[in-house]
Amino acid sequence: MRKAILRIIKKSIGKNAPTFDVFIPEKDVFGHYSTNAALRLSKGKRKDPIKTARELIPEIESAAPKGFFEKVEAAPPGFINFWLSRQTLQDELKKIAKSGAKYGHSAVGKNKRIQVEFVSANPTGPLTLANGRGGFLGNVLSNLLEFTGHKVEREYYVNDAGGQILTLGKSILAAAGEMPWEESFYKGEYIKKWAAKRKTIVKKHAASPMKLGQLAARDFLVDIKNVLSRKAGIKFDRWTSEEKDVRKKRLPEAVLKMFKSKKLIYEKDGAIWLKTSEFGDDKDRVLLTSDGNATYFLVDAGHYLETKNRGFQGKILILGPDHYGYVKRIQAVAKTVGIKDSQVIITQAILLMRKGKLFKISKRRGEFVTFEGLVDEVGVDAARFFMLSVTPATHMNFDLGLAKEKSMKNPVYYAQYAYVRAKNILNKTRESEKAGFKFLPLLTSEADSRLIRVLVRFPEVLADAAASREMHRLTQYAGELAAAFHNFYEKERVLQEEPQLRSARLLLVRASVIVMTNLFKILGISRPDKM
Repeated sequence: MRKAILRIIKKSIGKNAPTFDVFIPEKDVFGHYSTNAALRLSKGKRKDPIKTARELIPEIESAAPKGFFEKVEAAPPGFINFWLSRQTLQDELKKIAKSGAKYGHSAVGKNKRIQVEFVSANPTGPLTLANGRGGFLGNVLSNLLEFTGHKVEREYYVNDAGGQILTLGKSILAAAGEMPWEESFYKGEYIKKWAAKRKTIVKKHAASPMKLGQLAARDFLVDIKNVLSRKAGIKFDRWTSEEKDVRKKRLPEAVLKMFKSKKLIYEKDGAIWLKTSEFGDDKDRVLLTSDGNATYFLVDAGHYLETKNRGFQGKILILGPDHYGYVKRIQAVAKTVGIKDSQVIITQAILLMRKGKLFKISKRRGEFVTFEGLVDEVGVDAARFFMLSVTPATHMNFDLGLAKEKSMKNPVYYAQYAYVRAKNILNKTRESEKAGFKFLPLLTSEADSRLIRVLVRFPEVLADAAASREMHRLTQYAGELAAAFHNFYEKERVLQEEPQLRSARLLLVRASVIVMTNLFKILGISRPDKM
């Protein structure tokens, strides 16, 4: 609908059309859609925007298909408000019923190969809440990009080499009493449990903490895979090993050679530096230290080269809240290796709330709530929906009590209950949804119209969320759709109506099920039979 309005306005204004927005007003009194085109057109021309809006309206109405708008009005200080006709909305309702599982699909990502890297937690212990937030975000973003035509690879990059693995090995030796404890070591009962369970292995590799760390990391990675796949419904297309797929293939050396050929490196204080400041970074970065060792940054650059070599034009990297300083440097590397569309998304921390109070934990003692523990306590649907309900750029308070509550106050329960109500109506009849096509003009009540207007917004919600990478738009829409359906369910009859209106409303219910099904599949939440 919005695309159609955009085309109509551009046709009316002509070649010199400025950039403008078409949006949904906060209040229905201002129309189904509104635009600031007249305000933008009048800017700098000393012309009254409201007068420009009134002059544009006849042009817009003549450019629109017959019967497309119910009315078009100008409103201060220069907005143009649109009301779509019932016929337009009903035609789109037919499209939903005919398209079924394909409704909302688009080709905006056709021929675009994009890699989404997420979670990628070091295999040095259980997944944290931050890992889970990034996991759900990456999972749903990947689902959405596929739904909008992209060729997507979901990647988990396993940091199975380097300092963190050495530290893991030393932490286990300290827990087993084989070496003194240091403050930098990993804390937590899971370290002690592994050391106690693998006493023989600990003794055998007491002189080789790196080897011991690698063996422990292998076990922890198995646990991580089980939690992600079996408990959280998060699957990956590729598990990339830093050791096997990057270091052993000598990709750090290859990318260093590439940087040298492009004259992007220089020597300073005995170290080798990359001119990342020429690509948007706030300063240059070290690739090789003065003693000749590769930095993590160089290894990561080799990983990005590996991604580019496999034919990806774009990459989205999702990181936790302690990686802010990483954004500019990795985007600079993406540019230098030739990845045109690179984005880094940082997720903020999650605070757990119980009975209105902060649920306190002690990092100092190694006590923390794991992602697995949260999913076990509140259920995967609630964990997923709640973590996706807030933009990743902000901290979120996760209300444990509300997430477990089986009531309409719980937003995921509210959304799923709308689906159950709709399916229950359809399960009570064998009437074909096509029977209602010719009776759609009978859908004239406010509850009918409101539900239709929300349903037909589904494609634009998906397009906006895919473009902005903001998955909270989907959970917000799920709430709006559920509210519209509950309102319809409580105010209008369906199966008890006279045959023609009954058929029309059954088609409306069927369209609601289609949109909710497609939305829930992207979000990865279940569609229960009863609640």
